[in-house]
Amino acid sequence: MTFSLPAIEFFVQLETKVWDALARGDADADRELLTTDFVGLYTTGFADRSMHAAQLDDGPTVNSYSISEARLLPVSATAVMLCYRADYRPIRDGAAGDDETMYISSLWTERDGRWLNSFSQDTPANQ
Repeated sequence: MTFSLPAIEFFVQLETKVWDALARGDADADRELLTTDFVGLYTTGFADRSMHAAQLDDGPTVNSYSISEARLLPVSATAVMLCYRADYRPIRDGAAGDDETMYISSLWTERDGRWLNSFSQDTPANQ
């Protein structure tokens, strides 16, 4: 299956915008990158768009991060799965925590000419 899709760097940049919103504590920017029917699957369970943005109610949740090992799986002409490794330092109780690593799958879908995140699953790496 071959589709005319943007390059992997395009989707890594979109994913970077999500991480930047988490690092700034910008719930509006976070919300703007997610579909209204967004589903997140995390160690704490399921989250919808409002729950994902609500994690920023008390400010930033990430002190620093890096994205590596990105892979792109075309799903259709309007959907791709971006899989990657995230190394990051979370903010807990107002202070930077210890470094953590997760493997993340994000489904980006094109809707009305915009690429938005419609699904994300985080898998903690064995430390």
